[in-house]
Amino acid sequence: MSSVASTPSLRPRPSTLYVSSLLSLVLMGILVAATVHRGTAADHRRVLAQQAQLVSRLDLTDLCLFTEARYTRHLSQADLFSAFQDHPMSFEHFPSGSLTLPPVLNREQWAVSSEQ
Repeated sequence: MSSVASTPSLRPRPSTLYVSSLLSLVLMGILVAATVHRGTAADHRRVLAQQAQLVSRLDLTDLCLFTEARYTRHLSQADLFSAFQDHPMSFEHFPSGSLTLPPVLNREQWAVSSEQ
């Protein structure tokens, strides 16, 4: 037997190298994403301001969410009975009609007129 004591190896285990390199890559990705996001946030605010000016200059109405039926295109301009324009007992044949409610203003007017 040798009288020289064996010294522990100073090389890190492969799993330690893998975890540390993966962690450093994730941190670098976060830093890059934060830098890119900070640059685009100012651009996003600028684009939103331009779009707001365009909407006010063109006097655009509310957002058009659906393109199927006239009572789902512009919700603020729809009446309560336009969904039943074909027949009072007809079924809703546009999917968007089942996803939207009448505007609050129209519901309040309907409630007042039905109580009278």
